[in-house]
Amino acid sequence: MSLGRRLRMATLALVAKGSGDYWERRYRSGLTSGAGSYGSLADFKAEVLNGFVRAHGVRTVLEFGCGDGHQLGLAAYPRYLGLDVSRSAIDLCRRRFDGDSTKSFLWYDPERTINLGNVVKADLTLSLDVIYHLTEDQVYLKYLEDLFRTASRFTIVYSSDYDGGDPLPHVRHRNFTADVTHRFPEFQLIQRIENRHPKESCSSFFFYERLASQGGQ
Repeated sequence: MSLGRRLRMATLALVAKGSGDYWERRYRSGLTSGAGSYGSLADFKAEVLNGFVRAHGVRTVLEFGCGDGHQLGLAAYPRYLGLDVSRSAIDLCRRRFDGDSTKSFLWYDPERTINLGNVVKADLTLSLDVIYHLTEDQVYLKYLEDLFRTASRFTIVYSSDYDGGDPLPHVRHRNFTADVTHRFPEFQLIQRIENRHPKESCSSFFFYERLASQGGQ
């Protein structure tokens, strides 16, 4: 990442009023979802996710944090709903996938969304490079709640998994697997796939399955 780009993101983070405002400012200013949604990392993620969807007969996918839609352009999902905290990101996706009846998009405000899992369900819920961008504890915990409560079968998280800060002010790493184990015992971690490009990203794949006895409806 160039020094100029780093400075631009740091400036946005300093003036933003929380993580949601940061991403709205970022997309509105013309910046993208980031390196993780482009190039070799995007190809790696698409290969893993498309393979999982095929292998498990997934029919519906709900993503919390669809971003600018570039990663989604590599996806092969039968039905997809993308949520994002940035209205500008939703507008980008709406234009990018105009006319594609298999994809839908909604603006998502975790602080003002109540009991989402009671009315929205998908075979698979996704969180790709989002968790470590949730710098506020309350927003992070609410995000996890919505991510897992809306999953009828599987949840896949692509993220770092350790507690710690980062030189970039819009990043806060979290040991999220410990929180999932504690808060969502109805889900079992069934697989982990390490990043194929560890020098480019600290994220790995974590695959969760809802226990059969718990149901999802």
